[in-house]
Amino acid sequence: MSADPEFENLVKLYYRDLYRFGFSLTGSEVDAIDLTQETFYIWARKRHQLRNPTSVKSWLFTTLHREFLKICRHRKRVAHEPIDESAQNFPHVTADVVNRIDAQTLLNVLGQIDEGYRAPLVLYYLEDLSYKQIGDVLAIPLGTVQSRIARAKIKLLQLLSETKPRTAA
Repeated sequence: MSADPEFENLVKLYYRDLYRFGFSLTGSEVDAIDLTQETFYIWARKRHQLRNPTSVKSWLFTTLHREFLKICRHRKRVAHEPIDESAQNFPHVTADVVNRIDAQTLLNVLGQIDEGYRAPLVLYYLEDLSYKQIGDVLAIPLGTVQSRIARAKIKLLQLLSETKPRTAA
């Protein structure tokens, strides 16, 4: 069987980004790899259905997220609640909190944020997707994307403020 150069190029372009997104959702390397591979498997079977070739990246992220949701169906769904004005009062983050943040701490804290809020935050800050693209990927309205990112930032700041400083071994 000959290799498909178009498929190989797509994997080279998006594997890392999809893996990172999968890892941010699951917190597990194995699950992130499985989600990423399943996404490319689905692409190989269904790519002919894509009407707009410029939206491949969004399609891949949407597919990965849908596969993740299939895994998590037993979880309670996130209620759609409008963001209130008090949510704009972000907690104060001191310089020592910022100084003790490392990649593992950030991943641990991200893992404590509900998936419904974590996914939009990761897609916005780590994958550089626009609010509209995030809405398309997650199949939620633009306003919901905005409120979930705002709430996720508040929760992230609260959790980082509560994180204990690492001690030298």
